Amino acid sequence: MSKGIILLSGGLDSLVSLGAGLKKFGISLALTFDYGQKSAKYEIDASKAICDYYNIKHKVIKLDWLKKVTHTALVSDKTLPSGIELDNPEQSAINVWVPNRNGLFLNIAGCIADGEDYDYILIGANKEEGQTFPDNTQDFIDRVNAEFEYSTRKHPKVAAPLINFDKNDIVKLALESKIPLEYVRSCYAGGEKHCGNCESCVRLKNALINNHDKYYIKELF
Repeated sequence: MSKGIILLSGGLDSLVSLGAGLKKFGISLALTFDYGQKSAKYEIDASKAICDYYNIKHKVIKLDWLKKVTHTALVSDKTLPSGIELDNPEQSAINVWVPNRNGLFLNIAGCIADGEDYDYILIGANKEEGQTFPDNTQDFIDRVNAEFEYSTRKHPKVAAPLINFDKNDIVKLALESKIPLEYVRSCYAGGEKHCGNCESCVRLKNALINNHDKYYIKELF
C-alpha cells in the first residue's frame, strides 16, 4: 500500500490536493512550514484543523533562517501587494517571492520520505499559479523527481493532483467532492479572517464567485 506526505499550508491548493489525493496516494503525514511569514500562526492552525478532519499526522517545521534571506512582503514590514497586480504577473511574483521555497520544502519532505519510507510527496502546484511562479509547473516537478533519483535511495515521487487545474477548477472540485473549505486559510496577511485584498485572497474569492458560491464567500471573508 502506498504511503504519502503532503506539503500543507492550509491554503486552497494544498487542502484540495489532500482531499483529492488522500486515498490514491495514501497520505498519512502533512508538513507545514513556518518561515516567519505574516500568516504563519493562521496557516498552522488551519493545517492542524485539516489534519484533524482527515485524521492524519501533522508536523510543523520551523525555518527561521529563511526569513533572513527573504525580502518580500510575505515576511517583512512591506505592505502586501493587492490582488489588482494579478494583471502584472512578473511584478506579482517579485512581491511575494520566497527564495527557493518549493525546492527547499520538497527536499525536506524528500529527506523524511527517504528516511521514513514514504512513496509520494504531494504539492498543491496548479496551472493558474504556474503561469506566474515557475516552481508551480510540471517541468519543475519533473526535475525534482529526477533529482530524487540521485539524492535518495527510496526515490519518492512528487505528485501534483491539481497541476492542470486553475482556481475555478479547484474550487469546483472542492465543492463537488465536499472538501471542507471552511478550514481554508489562503490569506497572506496576519488577521483572523481573510483580508480579501491580497493576491491569494483575490484568486480564491474570484474562483468562489465564478462557481456561484455565496456560503464560503460569507464564511471566509
